[in-house]
Amino acid sequence: MTIALKLKTLSLAVAVAALGIAAPASAQTVMKLGWTTSDGAKDPYAIGARAFKDEVEKRTGGKIEVQLYPNRQLGDEKDMLEGMRFGTIDAGIITNAVVANVAPAFQLNDLPFLFSSEEQAHKVLDGDVGQRLGKELESKGLYVLGFMEGGFRNMINNVRPVVEPKDVGGVKYRVMQNPVYIDMFSSLGGSAVPMAWGETFTAVQQGTIDGLEIPVAVISSNKYNEVTKFLSLTNHTYSVIELLVSKRNFDRLPEDQQKAVREAAKAATAAQRQAAFANVKELLADLESKGMQVNKISDPAAFRASVKPVYDKFRRPIGADLMDAALKAVQ
Repeated sequence: MTIALKLKTLSLAVAVAALGIAAPASAQTVMKLGWTTSDGAKDPYAIGARAFKDEVEKRTGGKIEVQLYPNRQLGDEKDMLEGMRFGTIDAGIITNAVVANVAPAFQLNDLPFLFSSEEQAHKVLDGDVGQRLGKELESKGLYVLGFMEGGFRNMINNVRPVVEPKDVGGVKYRVMQNPVYIDMFSSLGGSAVPMAWGETFTAVQQGTIDGLEIPVAVISSNKYNEVTKFLSLTNHTYSVIELLVSKRNFDRLPEDQQKAVREAAKAATAAQRQAAFANVKELLADLESKGMQVNKISDPAAFRASVKPVYDKFRRPIGADLMDAALKAVQ
């Protein structure tokens, strides 16, 4: 080989490397997975993402590499959903209330005080009700690979502890841009302020809003103890976080890899739920040690009575048959 040819070959190799073009021999598929919260060790979204990555790469023998993008690196949840639907984003772990904006049947999971325990929620979501919800999303260009656990949602604010329904009255709570949450807080007498997640911390810090409602793990991983005082364990909504993939991109995978990814998601979901549940008690103690005032509500039945209009209003958008099936399953 002449010096000139060697230099030409070297220049081509450098150019290929600079462009980030993978060598054809690797035959590796990259799956980009995003979520909006932190990549903290106890963040429920991050736990699920890492578990999914480990399981997929193990079960495909490294033929699929899952790349992780926390902290809104792929956009807010609405942006990620749109990206998955059009195939520009491969996968995401998305809060149920945002998914419900695409498929209204998912509003079922956000109904206040529907589930009384994590175990009950798992049984319903892993059964017929969960399968029916999954079918709703397929027509939207998305597959549900797992119903992961964000934990029960609780109220935090800087005005007063919430012990009775009347304590919600007059307090400005950030809620997700979802009608179930807006109506839930309105029915309790609160002032619901729909707001994107990325704007919320600053809004609390500056006093634009008084507080918000999120699971304990998300309070901790996003340091909301630094800007809010009262944490009331209302357990008003079991927070489902869906592990979703782009139907368009998933369908391009070989059949054996599709099977491996689905099996990986099932294993990752089980591991994520277990870890998320185990973390709550430890995180509560840590938040108290950092100055948050933690309390329980006095009468859950009084809260359920206050939010009954929410069930009546959303029966039709959710679907009467689906709501009846869920209610029967939790009785």
